[in-house]
Amino acid sequence: MGMNRRPLIWFAICWTFGSAAAAGLDSRGVLLAAMAAALLAVAAVLGKQATWQLAAACALAVALAAGERMWADARNVTALPALLAAAEADGPRAAYAAEAFGTIVSAVEIDGDRAMFRVAADRVHVVGEDAAREVRERFLVHVRLNVQPEQEIAAAWQRGDRVRLTGELTRPVSASNSGGFDYRRYLSSQRIHWLLKVQGTAAVEAATGPRWTAAALLGRVDAARDYLGARFDVLYPESQSGYMKGLVLGIREDLDPEQFQQFSRLGLTHILAISGLHVAVFLYVLGGTLRLARMSRERILLILILSVPLYVLLSGASPSVVRAGLMSVLGLLAARMGKLKDGLHLLAAAAVLMLVCDPFFIENVSFQLSFIVTIGLIVGVQPVRRAMPKWKKGKALLDLAAVTLLAQIVSFPVSIYYFNQFHALSVVANFVLVPFISFIVMPLGAIALLLAIPWEAGGKLLAYVSHYANDWTFWLVERLSQIDALRTIWATPPLWWVGAWLFMLGILFRAISARTGQRGTDSGGTSMGETETAPLASVPVFQIEQESNKKWNIRLYSAIFLLLLMLGYAYKPDIMNRDAVVSFIDVGQGDAVHIRTPSGKHILIDGGGTLSFRKPGEEWKERSSPFEVGQKVLVPLLLKRGVRSIDILVISHLDSDHIRGLKAVLETIPVRSIWWNGTVKEAEDALDLLKQAITLHIPMYQVSAGMSYQLDREAKLRVLWPMDQNRENSVTWQKEQNESSVVLAVQLYQSSFLFTGDINAETERSIIRNERRKPADGLDAKEVSVMKIAHHGSRFSTSSEWLSYWKPLGSVASVGATNSYGHPHPDVLGRVAQAGAQLWRTDRDGEVQFTVKGRSLYTYSKGSS
Repeated sequence: MGMNRRPLIWFAICWTFGSAAAAGLDSRGVLLAAMAAALLAVAAVLGKQATWQLAAACALAVALAAGERMWADARNVTALPALLAAAEADGPRAAYAAEAFGTIVSAVEIDGDRAMFRVAADRVHVVGEDAAREVRERFLVHVRLNVQPEQEIAAAWQRGDRVRLTGELTRPVSASNSGGFDYRRYLSSQRIHWLLKVQGTAAVEAATGPRWTAAALLGRVDAARDYLGARFDVLYPESQSGYMKGLVLGIREDLDPEQFQQFSRLGLTHILAISGLHVAVFLYVLGGTLRLARMSRERILLILILSVPLYVLLSGASPSVVRAGLMSVLGLLAARMGKLKDGLHLLAAAAVLMLVCDPFFIENVSFQLSFIVTIGLIVGVQPVRRAMPKWKKGKALLDLAAVTLLAQIVSFPVSIYYFNQFHALSVVANFVLVPFISFIVMPLGAIALLLAIPWEAGGKLLAYVSHYANDWTFWLVERLSQIDALRTIWATPPLWWVGAWLFMLGILFRAISARTGQRGTDSGGTSMGETETAPLASVPVFQIEQESNKKWNIRLYSAIFLLLLMLGYAYKPDIMNRDAVVSFIDVGQGDAVHIRTPSGKHILIDGGGTLSFRKPGEEWKERSSPFEVGQKVLVPLLLKRGVRSIDILVISHLDSDHIRGLKAVLETIPVRSIWWNGTVKEAEDALDLLKQAITLHIPMYQVSAGMSYQLDREAKLRVLWPMDQNRENSVTWQKEQNESSVVLAVQLYQSSFLFTGDINAETERSIIRNERRKPADGLDAKEVSVMKIAHHGSRFSTSSEWLSYWKPLGSVASVGATNSYGHPHPDVLGRVAQAGAQLWRTDRDGEVQFTVKGRSLYTYSKGSS
């Protein structure tokens, strides 16, 4: 019976299925999934693919895993329910003065003017309540550092310390854009429901806690990591030390963001995240050293088993390294006991153990990628390698090519699901750089680090050898990442597509294995057909000898054909979609509007921007990776929606809250043309943006009232402002930009949208006068479907005359939830209500999206609590 040959693997598959079903479905959906699993178990018994004992165990695994996850979800609630209800009623500005007592349970991260750590609180006193209450609550603490010496004070705090904190409790922000990152859900998966914001170190009282608690012991591990990280600062130049910390220790806080972005574009970030490869190199180097010391095999295995957990802790204990560590320990134990090792069995055991310990691992991207890629390599490398040429001299290169290619193909669906990019040179970069870095640079760095502890000069001498290797690596990564023609952007595919891709790969590997006419054995002595394809592909296991070559050839070519079809669907999922979509994206206090035309072309109007109020002498407050709305919000959303190029980028004017996010857009997504008001503002961000556009050779068009453009058959743009006062077509300097905003009307099918920039009532009157002078070319007021409220709802904009002229059916105010300007002003809200226009606000409704289907207009808002 097929399933009986691999009972642990099927048990692990069922456990994972039950955990995933409970994570993604409601209680009714989980019940239906469990019933489906039970029916499949019965079918497996009736089909003689499994014994009733194994079928019962698999059905029980689904039920237990789903039950554990549902139990974990039921317990994953705040211990402050009354405060939660108040926060939901008060909205995004809700903040409550509070005092908390507890233990620091994470490493303290200091970045510029912020220190961040997690606290397990046992007492909380919310101002307004009679007394402190006993609770079990985890807080993510943000301490805003007022002066530079406070960095040293915060650096003295460590995991395991008892603290008393005085600050404000707030809720983490949820996703306010469709498909955007949900910070609240992310923290909830780590059992955190509140942020505690503290002003200055004076509001933190820290004292050494008990010495032998888990937190205190992990605090010593943090201290060891910090010490080792500081050694790298001595051994390597500043441009390389952060990279080496990430490579050897998994410390990524000091990695140059631009350098990380280059590695990310080429799919090389797994090198900087400690994973199975790092653990394997660690065991290989340590094992080789112990063999040189002439130790017995049993003693070497025992030392390796004890060393793995230490390495996992020192490298940060991410899900990928925990998985690799568990597999390594299980494999070493099996070797020491003289049992046969089996990669898939070890992987299955590691998966079940991790999900039993924490069912929320199922949602972790690192966990998913780690297991999927490892399964793919175990299942696919041998059949693919057998299908490749039999070169005696180049065997190692062919082995490396098979592993690299398989890792890329297997990880591809998960990568585009989460990251939406794939670089064609990723295979080449991984083929060249992974072995070079893993087997030369990383061991050199690790040995230099260990040598520098007793002998710093010797460590520096050894590290010096790798300086040139790192320089060459950075040079190659930079050059390859700049070849944008080979970088592709993919819309986020549906989950069924990801599952279908992996399923078809399993069939493909099976067909390749059968077509080669060989059955090779894995490390456990079982056949390839029995061992490596059935768990992934979930297909019945038949003896390969009974299948004709013709039948397997048909399956092979059918699998390749279906994979190509799936690839085409993923790249152009909306090829038949003729809907127009206008999205007012929530970028806080700023503007960003994305328009998809019926033919699939893209317009972006402004890009938001995070304002900075740094004063001279406050450079120490700068963070290594500060929040930037373009990089963190706008670009990820555009990528998820499959925006491969922007046909027209409209810069309404050059104020920071409209343009700062565009730097990341220009760096990531090709822009075909820019429309702007033809002025230049003497501000660093404005000048940098214009220079960047010129460097990228993007055509820039100075637009003015009366200009129109037919982007496609059902999409027409017309400029209403500014007036054409620059007859010589030369660029002029202009400090105050609001009244020179590009005002744009966009016609999509029978619906029209009016985008107003930051103009005030006086400019509104000028536009009305100009429109009335040109009735033949003017926009019919009755056709205005949606108007963007000018200047985020400033009191002096969106006048009654303006509303009366255009008669909008709906209006949108793009405004920040915690803005200090009082936007939108009550007077504006009153005027909009009096005009009878429905109002949406990005601070309360989140992203506001309008879908145009011919004569019909549909609205959707993400919502924000």
